[in-house]
Amino acid sequence: MRVIFNEELKAVADDLDHMAQSVRKAITLSGEALMDADLEAAQSVIDGDIEIDALESSIIDQCVRLLAKQNPVATDLRVVVSSMRLASTFERMGDLARHIAEAARRTYPLSPVPPEAHDLFAQMRDFLNMTADRTATMLADRDAKVAEQIILDDDTLDGLHHQTFAMVLDDSWKGTKQQLIDVVLIGRFMERLGDHAVSAARRVVFIVSGFDPSKEPERDEGEDIS
Repeated sequence: MRVIFNEELKAVADDLDHMAQSVRKAITLSGEALMDADLEAAQSVIDGDIEIDALESSIIDQCVRLLAKQNPVATDLRVVVSSMRLASTFERMGDLARHIAEAARRTYPLSPVPPEAHDLFAQMRDFLNMTADRTATMLADRDAKVAEQIILDDDTLDGLHHQTFAMVLDDSWKGTKQQLIDVVLIGRFMERLGDHAVSAARRVVFIVSGFDPSKEPERDEGEDIS
């Protein structure tokens, strides 16, 4: 029975790794769609979200079967339950990347980001690409140090997000109402991607160590707008 359990748990881990790589690709392509008005990249993200949703459903089904059939305890239970949480987190990240891609598709051949906001959003895009790379590596290696770095560095993205509000509230803002809405919403989508990466990182720390670092009131990963 233990051999069967380990094989089934490895199948879950493999699907989670696949899901993390799919989310990594979605984040990268949504950034290209946003900043480069790349319609093909936008459509790829939108179409690919179906696979991410299917992976979440499959992982949760596998985990439920493991809980019902194997009755895991201690570390095994922690891994199974955390895998379900990670799948849901990655699904939300895929949704947020899709929202960004849909905004880029809607305004094509123009970018939904006005020229005066381009540099700021490019910084956010670059930060999220780095975070997506780290998240995939963290999950594949169960690397708590990488997880801790994701958690610590999230303040950088939060600071960039605050700058989007300062920009549209400044008297010098000349954008249209639609551009204002796009800047605020897309900025929020990108900030939420960072929050969900932090949530995933905390979950990996919990898997590795049994320590739950989630009780930090200044963070708001629990809120979901996707």
